Amino acid sequence: MKYTFQVQGMTCGHCERAVVHAVREVDADALVKVDLPTGQVTVESDKSRDALANAIQEEGYKVAA
Repeated sequence: MKYTFQVQGMTCGHCERAVVHAVREVDADALVKVDLPTGQVTVESDKSRDALANAIQEEGYKVAA
């Protein structure tokens, strides 16, 4: 499945790496693309949307509903 998340609070490369790492903790094979200027994170994964969103939020970023 392909999911797009609107993530608030990402401002730099560290933020990008943290989000990618969080997603890959849930699914090591996930394809993750982060667009810092728009705050969009696109994930291709077999895991559930909720599991991926929760992982991002646990890193301290807000995922818009």
